[in-house]
Amino acid sequence: MTTNNVHDKDVVLIVDDKPETLSMLNDTLDEAGLKVLVALEGEQALMIAGNIVPDVILLDAIMPHMDGFETCRRLKENPDLAQIPVIFMTGLSDSESVLKGFEAGGVDYVTKPIVADQLIARIKAHLSNARLTSSAYAALDSAGQYLISCNRKGDFLWATPMAYQLFQQTGASANWLEETLPNSLLAILDERYNKDKALAVSTPQKELHVKYIGQTGNDEFLLRVIDPEKPSEIDLLKKSFNVTARESEVLLWISKGKTNREIGMILSMSPRTVNKHLEQIFNKLGVDNRTSAAFAAFKVLMADIA
Repeated sequence: MTTNNVHDKDVVLIVDDKPETLSMLNDTLDEAGLKVLVALEGEQALMIAGNIVPDVILLDAIMPHMDGFETCRRLKENPDLAQIPVIFMTGLSDSESVLKGFEAGGVDYVTKPIVADQLIARIKAHLSNARLTSSAYAALDSAGQYLISCNRKGDFLWATPMAYQLFQQTGASANWLEETLPNSLLAILDERYNKDKALAVSTPQKELHVKYIGQTGNDEFLLRVIDPEKPSEIDLLKKSFNVTARESEVLLWISKGKTNREIGMILSMSPRTVNKHLEQIFNKLGVDNRTSAAFAAFKVLMADIA
């Protein structure tokens, strides 16, 4: 069972089969105010990460028994560890090895000999991105959104609890999500597909609609699942205030207390674009601040529940 401890410091797991490298990196990261865990090989890294979840992992690419690429793939198979940023450490500089690291799930790489200042800067950047991403996922879950994620091959990656519940209600099993759904999602990911149009997907018991939201990573796309028999929160706001679909999405997240930066992360747009949408929203609702807009949206959503 995985234990998600609350740490006073950001935790970095270093995985390298050379003790001298571990010692050097341990001292470097400790001086930077980071808490360090060490592993000498892949299996040990998996065991440590399964008990004390690190915030970032520095992973040597070439190790005996289980190399860094396989270790990374195994880490990404665990839902509790899949979102941890993995930075590969390697003496290899050829493009094939770098690509192999990214394909295994890595987010970055550094070449040996490692330059301490550059490593610290990259770690801090990925920690910041990981926290923002985690906040966005938590927001999606807590808001009860019917959202799913897939890669460019259409492979199902994750879903919010509400989306899982909707799939279960329509008889869509785990096998359906992994084997049947990807064939449908490939259509909406096609560059020629009109992204403003929802895609009809037939589940074992009823038809659902899937709407493209945006790209959230190098190989990750966010999609909304819609039950055509039930109006969504987005549809309610759109109808009530005569706003566009995008404006209704921004308004929904405003009503849930999210900042422009958080909304931008969730909807794959810049905070500046969010602010432009807000200007239009304020004008259409006849209000002059986000608090008044949020209250107006909240009243509509609560009236629908009642």
